[in-house]
Amino acid sequence: MTLAPPEHTERSLPPTDAETYAAWFACLAEPMRVRLLHAIATTPGSVSVGELAEMVDVRQPTVSHHLRKLADVGFVTLTRAGTSTRVAVNPTCCTGLPHAADAVMGVLNARPCCPTDLPADVSTRAMADADLEAVREIYAQGIATGHATFETEVPDAEALRGRWTAGHRWVAEAGGRVVGWAAASPVSDREVYAGVAETSVYVAEDARGRGVGKALLYRQVTEADAAGLWTLQTSVFPENRASLSLHHQAGFRTVGVRERVARHHGVWRDTVLLERRRQEEGAGRGEVPCSHGSGCAPA
Repeated sequence: MTLAPPEHTERSLPPTDAETYAAWFACLAEPMRVRLLHAIATTPGSVSVGELAEMVDVRQPTVSHHLRKLADVGFVTLTRAGTSTRVAVNPTCCTGLPHAADAVMGVLNARPCCPTDLPADVSTRAMADADLEAVREIYAQGIATGHATFETEVPDAEALRGRWTAGHRWVAEAGGRVVGWAAASPVSDREVYAGVAETSVYVAEDARGRGVGKALLYRQVTEADAAGLWTLQTSVFPENRASLSLHHQAGFRTVGVRERVARHHGVWRDTVLLERRRQEEGAGRGEVPCSHGSGCAPA
């Protein structure tokens, strides 16, 4: 049996994929098999059954029993060499097993392009210099929540103009006034990162829960895609569940949690790092990389 993972892009995990992954996880439900697989994977080339028995300090017949189970699901290969058996990790295990975990956790599911069900009473437009005082007031309201930014003071208008990428500053209007803003900043001045930007979205205190953030993110990600930005990233406090949900609706995925990354008002805080990749023409979002495809199946 090979360890090439099934390909899928459906929202729900297909039953056949679930059966395959369940067999893999069931095999690893035995701690001794986990120890053996680790020993094999971290040993260059191949290793004999006798050597493995010494490495884990277990009798050889017991090791042979567990190796057959690992071989049955494709984690290892067993090759006769004279009177002994050589064991090696199946190369596809190195990508297939992490792929299975990602698939089960939804990381590979198709992600939306951008938010839907936009509010009819909220419009978005390019930010003008005349908006900066309203923008700074909304920024201050975000700072006051304690869960929006590590900033403790609102930058002045000139600093904000210098921070944000030209053509990627937006405001939302409702009832004739600015009720939110979104902007992108370059992550580096190196040419190789020209298409990577750090994003921010803020909504006025009295306009939250009305879809303002959704309208802003829609404008932000669609304009970024059109302009050729290939990666948008942002960091959100774990406590800011509304922002995390909103970004996931816009096609961002959680890359990971940066634990105790900085002190905020004397307290160590974690942040969730999120990333959105521009969908390349002709490729489906959530598409499995070629290294996970059927071509990885061993001969």
